[in-house]
Amino acid sequence: MKLIYTHENGFLVNNAKNLIEANGIETVLKNEFSSGAVGEVSAFDAWMELWVFNDKDLEPALEIIATMQSKADDPEWHCDQCAEENDASFDVCWNCQSEH
Repeated sequence: MKLIYTHENGFLVNNAKNLIEANGIETVLKNEFSSGAVGEVSAFDAWMELWVFNDKDLEPALEIIATMQSKADDPEWHCDQCAEENDASFDVCWNCQSEH
């Protein structure tokens, strides 16, 4: 197993997980419930981590992460179906699951 992504915002880690698994790559989440330990452990040590299960999937998973991060500076978009505002990294509306 290899660590491929970690962030203080678990929503972003879960988004990365969903994008990677949509490409048929098996992942494992670690520290999913560790935020309550902050104070006993460093805040950085409590960040949610996304690991790729098979080492052979490392490069494709890292490419997906790089694409996701490159979209971070793009403008947000509004869903045509429900008018909800979505982050540029989302290809699917978080509210109604309509494609961008």
